[in-house]
Amino acid sequence: MDFLASDSEAEIEALIRSSKPGFSLQRSFYAGTTVFRRDLEAVFARQWLLVDHASRIPHIGDYFLFEIGAESIIVIRTNEADIQAFYNVCRHRGSRICLEAEGNKRFLTCPYHAWSYNLDGSLKAARLMSEEFDSGQYGLHRVHVQVLEGLVFMNLAREAPLEFDALYADYKPMLKFHGFSKAKIAHKENYPTAANWKLVVENFIECYHCASAHPEYCSIHPADQLLASGAGPGSGPEAAERAYADKLKAWEDKALEMGHETILVSSDEHSSCFRMASRIPINDQGALSETLDGSPACKQLMGDFEAYDGGETALVFNPVSYILAFNDFALMFRFTPRGPLATDVELTWLVDEQSRSGVDYDVKRLSEVWDITTRQDKIITENNQLGILSDRYQPGPYSQQERMVDNYVRWYLGQLGS
Repeated sequence: MDFLASDSEAEIEALIRSSKPGFSLQRSFYAGTTVFRRDLEAVFARQWLLVDHASRIPHIGDYFLFEIGAESIIVIRTNEADIQAFYNVCRHRGSRICLEAEGNKRFLTCPYHAWSYNLDGSLKAARLMSEEFDSGQYGLHRVHVQVLEGLVFMNLAREAPLEFDALYADYKPMLKFHGFSKAKIAHKENYPTAANWKLVVENFIECYHCASAHPEYCSIHPADQLLASGAGPGSGPEAAERAYADKLKAWEDKALEMGHETILVSSDEHSSCFRMASRIPINDQGALSETLDGSPACKQLMGDFEAYDGGETALVFNPVSYILAFNDFALMFRFTPRGPLATDVELTWLVDEQSRSGVDYDVKRLSEVWDITTRQDKIITENNQLGILSDRYQPGPYSQQERMVDNYVRWYLGQLGS
């Protein structure tokens, strides 16, 4: 059986129309090659994707490659204040230019025929071309880039992209308070997952599975909180949210007294990027940070924090770009499709730029909660994919603790059909 059989465009439109509200998607959405190509065009080419932190490329000429689908993008620091991105495609005959995942370049030189490009993407040299050859017409193809408080975003739109500031300007005060522009990478881990990117997203935005799959995570967070907002406000039953409201309000009052702002942003299926933001307590048992015992993960607080309030800030830029920040460290989550049944799940742990590994923090202890949780998520998501590939798979109904998944699926179908 060919699980990756290509669906026609007409079949995709029929699949969208036949999708049942409140139920998971049909198999072709999780395995079809034509659906996957539509995903790249309708979703990923429109969104501002969080690709990394600026501290990864601190020096002029430092670069890294961002891989999505069949595309390879060079993200490079062109001067002290500027980061740009280009398709990793030589304008001569299309060869890849940068072959290493990261490094430093004085110039970008194609290893095939030695066409050479300046760091700003302009063509520097091309040997033995005709007199009519106009080098100004053969610069590298650019990708839209924005840097927000040290976070590097790119947009693959061919024309003008969604206006970045209009989408995320209200996130800037919270990012600044957490000190993202003065952060550095403490650890990075990739968890290649043999599943469609939508299954990775759907798993991440619901906590219906937490009790059965994440004993360590559940030992940190109380059951009433996980039920009410385990994957953020709006992810649990409305009755559970109401029951937890007094505890949430008590913590918010405490945080505000300390001068720590809170944030709440919600989206529905009609939003352009399905962004969300919230700030809630880790638990009500006095946890200071997201560690197995609740004690600090790093001696150095981040940003403007002068004391622990035991809170966690979640910033969702779109369904594949997330920030989770505590008082002493932060996490970047990046879900990047590589194929219909392959997704890169990359986590990046950030600390204050003055923090010293082995002195102020231990990488294993800093990363263990989400390393354990993500490895568990990899297993259950891959098993979910295997089950969906069965001829007997049928879309199933969502529970009350999967409200956010239901909203996300509505948003996704709207993007796919627009």
